[in-house]
Amino acid sequence: MSLLSDSIYYEKSSETLERLTESLEDIGDQMEIDDYDIEYSSGVLTLRLGVKGTYVINKQPPNKQIWLSSPVSGPERYDFDSEHGAWFCRQKDESLGTLLNREISDALGVKITLPVK
Repeated sequence: MSLLSDSIYYEKSSETLERLTESLEDIGDQMEIDDYDIEYSSGVLTLRLGVKGTYVINKQPPNKQIWLSSPVSGPERYDFDSEHGAWFCRQKDESLGTLLNREISDALGVKITLPVK
């Protein structure tokens, strides 16, 4: 369980999902990608990449985590690391940003850099 206060968790998780949404919307606007769609509502970000699959990234306030469902790596849970300013998966010792940059770059066939650590 995270040691973040409720207010800091809300701030960090909202900031992360909003930055991801804006960046992924920009990518969709700049590239012609079949069946690309992004939606953010009520703390749930859904990225549809057509035949490449769907990513769901959502807040989990009771655990103070961000949860990811990836068509490539499956489900993961991320805790905020205040020292590094990043969301980390303890099981994989990998940040949310690192995983998303790698997987979405592979899916799109072009290197992207999302504004999330």
